[in-house]
Amino acid sequence: MRTYGRVNGVWEEVSTDAAGYDDYVWITTLIQVLKLNLGESPFFANYGIPAKPAIVQQVFPDFYVTRTQQQFASHFASLIVSKVNDPTPTYNINLTTNQGAKVQGNIAT
Repeated sequence: MRTYGRVNGVWEEVSTDAAGYDDYVWITTLIQVLKLNLGESPFFANYGIPAKPAIVQQVFPDFYVTRTQQQFASHFASLIVSKVNDPTPTYNINLTTNQGAKVQGNIAT
């Protein structure tokens, strides 16, 4: 399995590791989905959040973030996506992979 993620404006490939684990593929996909606008994906109509309209309306798109968390929760031992108190839609990802590694970081949409 593989996916692509943007790192400093450059697309990088993330693939299943040598042991056969897909956790980092799913982490990368989760981050990319949080950065997508709603309906922007050519493959999955239900991926993305309406971040730009949320900025205009000054309302966080919590429903879409919760739905994204539910879509990806089955791929991890634990997944929590929470809102960061910031004027722009920024979310904190706190997850535990199936192998027990903890990953935490902020994602600005």
